[in-house]
Amino acid sequence: MTPDFVPEQFERVMGCTAADLLSWLPGALPAASLIVDADGSTCTAKLIEGSLQISWFPLPATRLGRLMIPRLKVRFEYAELSREQRHAVQKRFDLGTQRGGG
Repeated sequence: MTPDFVPEQFERVMGCTAADLLSWLPGALPAASLIVDADGSTCTAKLIEGSLQISWFPLPATRLGRLMIPRLKVRFEYAELSREQRHAVQKRFDLGTQRGGG
């Protein structure tokens, strides 16, 4: 669930690979023009109102019995977006990167 207040910069751990995240970005940020850097560890999402830079690096996988869950540390940096705009973009991102379950 997306918090009501989304700061301009924050980090979170996501249970996915870099390839997973890259494949989700177009659907998670449909209103953005996406620019991925050459090494595939940063994406800049250009929006009409401002931008969002997302960078990531892999963490050791979490092991639950025989199950291995990949993890990424993901950093979000918003620029030139209001509090309301950041919330709307982050909410869409969170919906677009949720995995199905149960």
